[in-house]
Amino acid sequence: MSDVSTEPLGPIDYLVVEFPGNKFNGEVLPALTDLIARGLVRILDLAYVSKDADGNVVILELEDLAGEVGVLAGLSAFLCDLVSEEDLIAAAAVLQPNSSAAVLIWENTWAAPFTAALRGSGAEVISTGRLAGMDVLGALEELGAPALTNDGGS
Repeated sequence: MSDVSTEPLGPIDYLVVEFPGNKFNGEVLPALTDLIARGLVRILDLAYVSKDADGNVVILELEDLAGEVGVLAGLSAFLCDLVSEEDLIAAAAVLQPNSSAAVLIWENTWAAPFTAALRGSGAEVISTGRLAGMDVLGALEELGAPALTNDGGS
């Protein structure tokens, strides 16, 4: 693995997504694999937590899942342990019974050159955030702007 301390990094994001009824069908894996293959993101950590109907929790790291989900096998050698067991326990605490969640941390590698240019010009990021897609669509609708496609994102 390359030394990330010498590489310009893009913004780092995390996502905790719940699968009610433990209905993870793997449909998101091809989309994630495509983002990685196109060099848009670099997965830094990935874990899975599940809660059964009785509230019992099972925590799996990517290393545990890689054998079961072949597309993930190549990722495990490149991961950092950024998600702690405490993080996963906290995620499990908010899960509904009979649900599961994926916890994903990734670097937006597409933004690394822009980040390097900002640093090179002496700029510092002083704030960052994310707008909910539905909120933006609603605001655009109120303004009478042309409709955008909502792909179900945040």
